[in-house]
Amino acid sequence: MNLASNLSYCQSLTNYKRRKTRTVLIGDIPLGSNFPVRVQSMTNTKTLDTEATVNQTIRLINAGSEYVRITAPGIKDAENLANIKEQLIKRGYNIPLIADIHFNPKAAEIAAKYVEKVRINPGNFVDKKKFEHIIYSDKTYDEEVDKIREKLVPLLNICKKHKTALRIGTNHGSLSDRIMSRYGDTPLGMVESAMEFLRICGEENFHQIVLSMKASNTRIMIQAYRLLIQKMDAEKMDYPLHLGVTEAGEGEDGRIKSAVGIGTLMADGIGDTIRVSLTEEPVEEIPVAKKIVHFFEENISRNKLPEIKENFYNPFMFNKRKSTISVIANPHQYPAVIISAKKNVKESYELLKPDYIFSESINTIKKLTKIKTGNAVYPFLTSADYTYNCKIDKKLFIAVKYNDLTNELLQNISFCKNAILVFMPNENFVSEGRLFFNLLNKNNIENPVILYNSYHFADFEAIQLKSAMDFGTLLSDGFGDGIWIDCQKFKNSSSILSLSFGILQACRLRVSKTEYISCPSCGRTLFNLQNTTREIREKTAHLKGLKIGIMGCIVNGPGEMADADYGYVGAGPGNISLYKGQEIIKKNVPANKAVDELINLIKEYGDWKEKE
Repeated sequence: MNLASNLSYCQSLTNYKRRKTRTVLIGDIPLGSNFPVRVQSMTNTKTLDTEATVNQTIRLINAGSEYVRITAPGIKDAENLANIKEQLIKRGYNIPLIADIHFNPKAAEIAAKYVEKVRINPGNFVDKKKFEHIIYSDKTYDEEVDKIREKLVPLLNICKKHKTALRIGTNHGSLSDRIMSRYGDTPLGMVESAMEFLRICGEENFHQIVLSMKASNTRIMIQAYRLLIQKMDAEKMDYPLHLGVTEAGEGEDGRIKSAVGIGTLMADGIGDTIRVSLTEEPVEEIPVAKKIVHFFEENISRNKLPEIKENFYNPFMFNKRKSTISVIANPHQYPAVIISAKKNVKESYELLKPDYIFSESINTIKKLTKIKTGNAVYPFLTSADYTYNCKIDKKLFIAVKYNDLTNELLQNISFCKNAILVFMPNENFVSEGRLFFNLLNKNNIENPVILYNSYHFADFEAIQLKSAMDFGTLLSDGFGDGIWIDCQKFKNSSSILSLSFGILQACRLRVSKTEYISCPSCGRTLFNLQNTTREIREKTAHLKGLKIGIMGCIVNGPGEMADADYGYVGAGPGNISLYKGQEIIKKNVPANKAVDELINLIKEYGDWKEKE
C-alpha cells in the first residue's frame, strides 16, 4: 500500500521531513513549520494571585518557555489576566500568554481580549459530562453540534477582533458523552471532537488555530495525532500541532512517558510546539522539553536512506509483529530486557531483574547468560559469523544491521527459526529500524528481534529521554521483542534496568511497577499535588500493575484518569474524592486523612499487598 494512500500520516518513514503547517500568529512569536518547534509550560499559581503568577511566569520565561499558559476557571480569573499582562509588561516581559479554559465559554470570551491565545477543550466547552450513553439519530446529533456553534461563534468573533489565536485541545479523558456515545473512548472520538469545532471555524473563516490530542496513554495519544493529520489532509487543513502526554507523572516515569509520546511523533516531522507535563515545579519542565526538541533537530542532518514505498504496518492501530518463538518463557511474549554488565562482576538485582545479561562488552562477547536459570548459555554471533554457523540447533543471538540483510543472510535466517536477531543501528535508530523490519516483512521472516542501541551522554536524563524516543517509536508500532540499552559511561546497571522497564511500561507492553497518572498541577489544583504524589508513591510503589490517578481538581478527574484503577481527586479546598475506576466511592474526605483512606479503599477491593 503506497504511503500516499489512506494510511498516510507523514511524508517519509525513513528521511526526516517536517510536516508543513500554516503560520499562526501568537503575539510576537509565530508558530508553524516555518519556525522552530516552540517550548511552553503552564503556571500552577492561583490566577487571582497576580504577584505569584507574574513571578512564576518570569521564572518560566527565564528558563526558556516561549509561551506561558495560565488557567482561567472563572470570570474573575479571566478578568485578572489583564492585570497579569500589565504587570509583566511593566517588568519588561511581553511574552505571549495563553488562557486555559474549561466549562466556561464566557471566561474564554473575556480572556480572548487580554491574551494572545485561548485554549478550549471541545469535550467540555459546551457539553456537560455525566457518563451517560445516549443514542442519537443524525438529526439529534446535528442539533447538538448546532449548540456548539452558538457558543463558539461569539468567541471566534472576539478572537478575530483582538487577533487572538485559539487552541482546540482535545483530551482523551474528557470526551463528551455525545462523542463517547457515537465513537467510543477511541482516538477517532478524540479526532471527531476536534473536527466538529474545526469545521465551524472554517465556516466562520477563522484559521488562527492550533490543535492538540492529549492522553496519558501514549499509544492512544500517538494514534490520535496521526489520525487527526489524516482527517485534516482529507479536508485540506494544515493547522499546527501542540504535542504533549497529559498526566505523565513525575521523575523518571514522567520523562520517559513524555519522550515516548512526543518523540514518536516528532521523529516523523509532526509537532510545532510541545509541553512536557510533569508533576513537578513548572520550571522543571522546560529543560526536559528543550532536550527533546534538540534530539528532534538532530534528525534534520541525517544521511539520506532508502524510502519505504509500501506501508507495511497500520499506524492507527497497535498490532505487535508476530515472531516464531518467545524470547522469554511466558504466554504473553513480553518484550525481554537485556543489560550489559562488567566482565566477571556478579550483579545484585532486587525488585527488577533482567531477562538476559552480558558479562562483557558488545565487541568481544560471544555468549549471553540467562539470568532466570543461572546456567543457560547462548551463542552471540555477528551476521558474518552466522553465515558459517547456520546449522546451530539451540537458541542463538545474531547482531544485524539493516544493511547486513543480504539475500544470502535472509535465506540463512529463514532456515533457523530459533535465531533471535539483535538489531543494531549505524546512525539513525528509528529510520534504520523501520527499514530492517520492512525487509523482514517482505521476506516473511518472523524471527524475534531485540532492539539495541548505545548512548554516550554524560547526562543520564539525556539518556532517559533519547532512549525513550528511540525505542518508544519502534515499540509503539509493534516492533521489537526486547530492548537492550548500553551505556558505557553509566555502569550502574540498576539505573539502566529501571529505564528499560520504564520504557516498556510507558509503551504499555510490560508492567513492572505501579503506574501513577498524575497531573502537573495548575491554578485549579486544590491540594499540594507534588507532596501528595510523593506520599502516595511511597506507600503504594510495591503494588505492581496497579494504576492510581492523582488529580488536582474535577477537571482532571474521573475522565482524565480513565485508565486508573483508583483515583484521588481534589473536590474542594481541603477535601478529596476517592474513586474506584470512574465511580466515586468516598466524597469530601479531609485531605489530611485522604491518603490513608485511599489505602483502605484499595484494601477493601482486594488489591492491597503488604510490602515484602
